Amino acid sequence: MEEKTKEVIPALSVVPPERRKSEWKSDQIDKLAGALAKAQSEIRGAAKKSTNPFFKSSYADLHTVIESCMPQLSKNGISVIQGTDFELDSSGNGHYHVTTTLAHSSGQWMKSKCRLIIGGKKDIQALGGAITYGRRYGLSAMAGIGQFDDDGNTNK
Repeated sequence: MEEKTKEVIPALSVVPPERRKSEWKSDQIDKLAGALAKAQSEIRGAAKKSTNPFFKSSYADLHTVIESCMPQLSKNGISVIQGTDFELDSSGNGHYHVTTTLAHSSGQWMKSKCRLIIGGKKDIQALGGAITYGRRYGLSAMAGIGQFDDDGNTNK
């Protein structure tokens, strides 16, 4: 009988199992989850107010995503904290990340971390663009915001 081996997701293999279980949320999230559900029932999505002149398309920019959810989140005791960091992986390669944290007035929290892909010249403008994308997508995912990004532009 052939022995089956477990497939390991490479990104998770460098994070110890005890960290994978706890570092993305506080011990309890019941109050946060209830408040987030109330806020999400009032969030209507992010309108496509920006235009990408190169692709002649519209999309919801970071400001529009923030506008679409902050009043509802704040009303329900939820704040948004976003930051960047730089980490070395197990091979010694460096990667930038955007972390989005939803923090509730009760002290409960949860967060999501997105590794940034920096294209182009790999200069400060490319990093700034990647951070903006990471913040927009991180907040949209954490708050449950529907948006359309059909600008056809990838971070090249």
